[in-house]
Amino acid sequence: MVTGGQLVARMLKAEGIRHVFTLSGLHVAPIYAGCVEEGITLVDTRHEQAAAHAADAYARLTRGVGVAVVTAGPGVTDALTGVANAASASSPLVLLGGAAPTFNQGRGSLQEIEQVDLFHRIAKWSDRVPSPEAVPLYLAKAFRVALAGRPGPVFLELAWDVLCNGVDAEGLRLPTRYRTDARVAPDPRKVEAAAALLAKAARPAVVAGSPIWWDDSAAELARLCERGQLPVFLNGAARGSLPSSHPLFFQHSRKEALGNADVVLVVGTPFDFRLGYGGEPGLAADARVIQVDIDPTELGRNRAVEVGLISDSWSALSALAAAVPEGRRDAHLATLRRAEGEKAAALAKWTSSDQKPIHHFRLARELSDVAAKTDPLFIGDGGNFVAMAAKVIELPGPGRWLDPGPLGCLGVGAPFAIAAKLLHPGRTPWVVQGDGSFGFNGMEYETALRFKLPMVCVVGNDAAWGQIRIPQVELFGVEKSPATLLAPTRYDEIVRAMGGHGENVTEPSQIRPALERAAASGTVACVNVMLDPAAPTKAGAVGYAV
Repeated sequence: MVTGGQLVARMLKAEGIRHVFTLSGLHVAPIYAGCVEEGITLVDTRHEQAAAHAADAYARLTRGVGVAVVTAGPGVTDALTGVANAASASSPLVLLGGAAPTFNQGRGSLQEIEQVDLFHRIAKWSDRVPSPEAVPLYLAKAFRVALAGRPGPVFLELAWDVLCNGVDAEGLRLPTRYRTDARVAPDPRKVEAAAALLAKAARPAVVAGSPIWWDDSAAELARLCERGQLPVFLNGAARGSLPSSHPLFFQHSRKEALGNADVVLVVGTPFDFRLGYGGEPGLAADARVIQVDIDPTELGRNRAVEVGLISDSWSALSALAAAVPEGRRDAHLATLRRAEGEKAAALAKWTSSDQKPIHHFRLARELSDVAAKTDPLFIGDGGNFVAMAAKVIELPGPGRWLDPGPLGCLGVGAPFAIAAKLLHPGRTPWVVQGDGSFGFNGMEYETALRFKLPMVCVVGNDAAWGQIRIPQVELFGVEKSPATLLAPTRYDEIVRAMGGHGENVTEPSQIRPALERAAASGTVACVNVMLDPAAPTKAGAVGYAV
């Protein structure tokens, strides 16, 4: 006989899952037993939200499925935020939640609530597995749904008896070939129309988002843009797809480029708040838009689209690269490069600043320089400090930047770093963290220590919810801005108390040596840096924006 819990583990192994993130609960103990038998490592966190976040990062970094297993009731509800964040970021997280035995459901069992309905609006699929025999088929569907089209999360409820009861192992066959990795090619007519627009454009711009990473299409993006001499702006998981030295990569002049563009190619980035909902000042009103997305319902949302291509980014960019004629746009590129240089020069004033308290940009510059020597992977978890550091940190390639995504969920830092270190032992995770976000899942540094996963957390400490406090004070005044201040807590001492390495920095000259010692410590390290709470307002001249 094979139990439902063993069948779960066998399906996870067949899907290539090597790590499962969890917080212990008896409802799901049969899955644990199965994972041990199958050689799957269980990484037990201190909060179910962190388990879900870690599985989310696991999915992003593998371009596959990430799995979290949580107990019934509060275990499931604690993980709900992690599922919502994965949904907004289009990440194929599979959450498996325990439940009371089916024969006791409805009678008031311990931790019993309606769980499946909780996920209907945020997951691609939510259901309960009815019997042990159904476990393989439901898991196969979960993996298929999570990865099909636009990726996203799935929730499955598994009751205690479904996991404990057995099925006859004789003749049992796990499902195979239950999903495809086939690409989705764009309509050739639309490719021809898009290529014609790009060929005639005088002031084109390209905005490329997370599908560049998911579809492994960085080379195709470079090929298209080099052929057509198209300036490129990257966001989301696409960061790092072009090196910072690439002549067509631009970072600081996006406002000028999009505000004056006559044709804009948008690949996998929705017209949400990050692009001004498709309107001014984010995008010129008369710009003609070419939009590429795997989800046809995304085409034309918030912004009229001249040409819409339903396609994965690899197929669309490959087709466009073959169809767009070679072009020269020296004057246009020179104009953007001048704007880029002006912004960079203004930024340099702050990255070299010796002011006290320390300026965010100075810390970011030192962090980028020191991290570059460690084969880094950066995790952004916070508000002002992360938004500003992202303007300075240089990435060594694609797949080296993780952040929550459009939901803006705080607390992903340590969980994301745990998944990153498990998958890439030779890389150093650098958590770029605000002091507010540390408070959400800071205990997960204990998890990292327990599993011997070295990483560096750099806390930009302004003793406030800075991204909220600054505009709140501007709108309502200091007296009507409660709940926006924090204590100047020594987060380095918290990590030291857990058994890690910690340092506190108050002087600009202390930053680099402290970061170097943290990177060399060989353990979980926290460098707590006291920042100027007013620095984001001083940085307005360099185009600081949320």
